[in-house]
Amino acid sequence: MARSPRKGALDAPRGRGGMLSRSGQPSRDRFGRFTEVIARGMGTPWFLVGLSAFCAAWLAWNTILPPELRFDSSDNGFTALTLVLSLQASYAAPLILLAQNRQDDRDRVQIEQDRQRAERNLADTEYLAREIVALRMALTDVSSESVTREVLRDELRALLEDLQAHGAGEEPEQVRAEREEKRRRAERREKAEREAREL
Repeated sequence: MARSPRKGALDAPRGRGGMLSRSGQPSRDRFGRFTEVIARGMGTPWFLVGLSAFCAAWLAWNTILPPELRFDSSDNGFTALTLVLSLQASYAAPLILLAQNRQDDRDRVQIEQDRQRAERNLADTEYLAREIVALRMALTDVSSESVTREVLRDELRALLEDLQAHGAGEEPEQVRAEREEKRRRAERREKAEREAREL
């Protein structure tokens, strides 16, 4: 015995019915597309050529053919042709306005998306600028606190002299004072170099 399919089965997408569940009414979007097609068609030279050919054929039919075959009399000023053209114009204007409104809505959405994209780009640019400034400041701090080769050489030289003095039996206080003096000189030199670099 086969099961009848459940209404909320997991293997069927939610909100999607079959062909039978669709409503027979056209959607608003479909009508909007239709109005745009009509408006675009009316804005072409081919529409004017076709309308002129239609009017010429109408006039020729009701002028040249025998009176029994004519359906619009020239005695009344081609009243039926005037009514047909008035009807066409009365429908053309609202259809063109609907198409313009639809285009305005699209433009409004596009402008909003452009504005949001510009705001995101501005925020990203500001963030990147802040990050670059932070990196530059960090590099400046690291370079100002780093030990230069000259300072390292002076320290190693002072340590070597201290070892030599200790090996020669000299007094360590005197060696320590000389080393301290050399270290102060090296710090002053490094500070002067740092200030020169910052300028």
